Amino acid sequence: MKKIIFRKLLLDYIIFFTIALFSSSIVVWIFQAVNFLDIIIEDSRDYLVYINYSLLNFPKILSRLFPFVLFFSIFYVTDKYEQNNELMIFWNFGVNKVDVINFFFKISFLLLIIQIILTSIIVPNSQNLARSFIKNSNISDFSNFIKPQKFNDTITGVTIFSEKKDLDGYLYNLYVKRELENNDFLITYAEKGKFENINNIPVLILFNGETINYQNNEITNFSFSKTDFILKNYTTNTTTQTKTQEISTTNLFVCFQRIYKFEYLNFFSNNTNIINCSSKNIKNIIREIYKRLVIPFYIPLLILISFLLILYSKESANYKKIKFLTFFLGLITVILSETTIRFITSNLIFNMKLTIIPFILILVFYFFLIFSFKSFKKN
Repeated sequence: MKKIIFRKLLLDYIIFFTIALFSSSIVVWIFQAVNFLDIIIEDSRDYLVYINYSLLNFPKILSRLFPFVLFFSIFYVTDKYEQNNELMIFWNFGVNKVDVINFFFKISFLLLIIQIILTSIIVPNSQNLARSFIKNSNISDFSNFIKPQKFNDTITGVTIFSEKKDLDGYLYNLYVKRELENNDFLITYAEKGKFENINNIPVLILFNGETINYQNNEITNFSFSKTDFILKNYTTNTTTQTKTQEISTTNLFVCFQRIYKFEYLNFFSNNTNIINCSSKNIKNIIREIYKRLVIPFYIPLLILISFLLILYSKESANYKKIKFLTFFLGLITVILSETTIRFITSNLIFNMKLTIIPFILILVFYFFLIFSFKSFKKN
């Protein structure tokens, strides 16, 4: 009978949690996807790049909302059970509150593993893949990223200014600066110009202007009635450098071992060249490891906190107080877990102190609940 009750309670938690997690994640993803429209509008990327980049950011949203939604789900469903007198039925059928705590405490470690898989494997890979879509894509329509009355530097090494643009796509009173090697440059002025695709190669055709060439400390200039500015070999200024959050967890440990020269971590070693692996970036590396592998341990703590609700029944004068306290402690725990990342430093001793915080709190809350239930039972 107890197994049936536990399964029923667990199923209700899982259903509500799953629906709440995905629905809230979709809402956040939609708002975030709107911001990603800059990839299309400002940078003139292909719409498929935008779709893939947006979708690949969904796992990150899931992982960020996972702890709070989990706590809220258990809090809400448990309170609903109490309000409907269903918990009272469980206790009358001989279900022990200690058994409930032990059962869901075990389940919490399964959820902990799921979160670690999300944060340490799925999210870094999806973020890296999303970055690769940007890195390997090109501007789909050069005519769209030129905004009149604005210096446009989307293309690396090129700055373009246009006074106005007509409905036919012609740009007027153009200023084009191309940066060359050794601080040399070319500056071109033109009365008007227009982007064209010639043999699938983007070309800015300029009419009636002058080019000033500064090279080897010498200045030369020539006038033209028509000239072509080919954009085939130019890239954009969109950030394509791999970030620390996109590096695999294994490589983060390899980098950590290399910088601190820990011999007992040699099993992580490999000969690959790891991006952003330097002593200057060690703080971000440790923060990323902490975020992926330590913060998920706040999940068992959040589940234990949510079961403070079953300390009292709704008929008790203390129920509203414990309900408020439970939600407040859960919210503070979520904030604490995210805030501690900012306190990570290159000092390993201090970082170890931060790391053991969730483990200490888990033990404190677990034994507090166990002793509380046993003392209530005796009374």
